[in-house]
Amino acid sequence: MKGRFGILFFLTALFVLPVRAQQKASSYVLVIHGGAGTILKKNMTPEKEAAYKTSLQKALETGYKILQSGGSSLDAVEATVRVLEDDSLFNAGKGAVFTHEGRNELDAAIMNGKTRAAGAVAGVTTVRNPVSAARAVMEKSEHVMMVGPGAEKFAKEAGLEIVDPSYFRTESRWRDLQRAIREDSVAAAKSNAYTNPEKLGIKNRDYKFGTVGAVALDQQGNLAAATSTGGMTNKKYGRIGDSPIIGAGTYANNETAAISCTGWGEFYIRNVVAYDLSALMAYKGLSVQQAGNTVIKKVGDMGGDGGLIALDKKGNMTMSFNTEGMYRGAVTKDGKIEIAIYK
Repeated sequence: MKGRFGILFFLTALFVLPVRAQQKASSYVLVIHGGAGTILKKNMTPEKEAAYKTSLQKALETGYKILQSGGSSLDAVEATVRVLEDDSLFNAGKGAVFTHEGRNELDAAIMNGKTRAAGAVAGVTTVRNPVSAARAVMEKSEHVMMVGPGAEKFAKEAGLEIVDPSYFRTESRWRDLQRAIREDSVAAAKSNAYTNPEKLGIKNRDYKFGTVGAVALDQQGNLAAATSTGGMTNKKYGRIGDSPIIGAGTYANNETAAISCTGWGEFYIRNVVAYDLSALMAYKGLSVQQAGNTVIKKVGDMGGDGGLIALDKKGNMTMSFNTEGMYRGAVTKDGKIEIAIYK
């Protein structure tokens, strides 16, 4: 009987570990997310769920190999995010959502926790891996953020892979756009588009599933964070969200934590979520879990939704979110991988 209870406890722990906000028993080296939103098991086929888990595992294994071999946290988060950008399941890189004009406009950021150097690109349409463009901005220019055609020209000069915009297109995202436009048209018939704030490009926030991000801690004790996204379906007017904005959607500081956010970007910008988490740790002495929960509550209290991942200098991590689910995963220093999707 005692043996049975032991087995039961082990199995319970195995399934609970991935969904708890923070683990104290293990030291984490890499944490990732693939977006937060209304992600319900009843709406997910077994095949699609398996595909998401396979992709998250591949990304974790890619980053872990770099960290295990003594590579930098910067290299790890860039390589990890590139894997997710190349996977059409996520709203980043190939498979990004469409703007109202039928374009794929991509944003990304990366930050070095040791030096607090950072780079970001926004509104790019021809760079295969925006996270690498963000790193190029950080390391090969005197700037932090570049946007649009200028960022694309810089990326090409930096030797990054440039693709035709059609590379990013997927039929499922195109159908999402058509559905969003239809719903907007119905709503517009019932209200004045210029007095209804939902008509300012934010109504269809729930179509944004798939923003990706990674945070890592390397053997030298350095933290790094990276985030990449296609933004929101049917976004208008050159809208930019929080992902490429340092301190809002992406931040890293060796003294506190590395943070990558996903959610309704306008609220993350207004609350400066990523930096706020770091500040709560630095100035109030909160743990990474306490700080993560605090900033997500602020987002929720204002009416926003989403989540974040964060990793501190001791390898403690949090996955805080106020939605029905968040694609997420983590790997410990001994190589143990944990993946979860639902709340």
